Amino acid sequence: MVTAGDFRKGNTIEMDNGVWSIVDFQHVKPGKGAAFVRTKIKNVVTGQVLERTFNPSDKYPRAHIETKEFQYLYSDGDLYYFMDVETYEQLALNHEQVEDAIGFVTENSNVTMRFFKGEPFSVEAPNFVVLEVTQTDPGARGDTATNVTKPATLETGYVINVPIFINTGDKIRVDTRTGEYMERA
Repeated sequence: MVTAGDFRKGNTIEMDNGVWSIVDFQHVKPGKGAAFVRTKIKNVVTGQVLERTFNPSDKYPRAHIETKEFQYLYSDGDLYYFMDVETYEQLALNHEQVEDAIGFVTENSNVTMRFFKGEPFSVEAPNFVVLEVTQTDPGARGDTATNVTKPATLETGYVINVPIFINTGDKIRVDTRTGEYMERA
């Protein structure tokens, strides 16, 4: 159990049938009345963010989030198959569980999977990945305006905006947190 007075950034707690992570907190001691803790919390499963105040003596069970390394194997329709790199056990997840990461993951690449009470709830791609551009329009010769971009389809099917000098077949580095082009690889 953790009391609201002991909240710190990154703590995870169980509350209202959900798992919440403390994003920000502030201990407030007004001149009149009782002290309280003002927090910004994020549901780790749904991503919902709330601002909420707590009495410093409120107690909540600490949520233990387990993180494991998995390898993406293949997709079969709406199911995506992953293998635990330590135990070689396979796990099938549906599209809703992997939709944030699957646009940046190729077969046989590693991902980080997060579990709560033995159930996977999120799949995270590495922060930066190198992917091949499979289709993009050729850049207009002589177009030297700054920050001109064009859409490009990556080998995973994800569409991203790239500078006009990128061509089909080029390998590029992508920031998976923002989904943006970083540089030519």
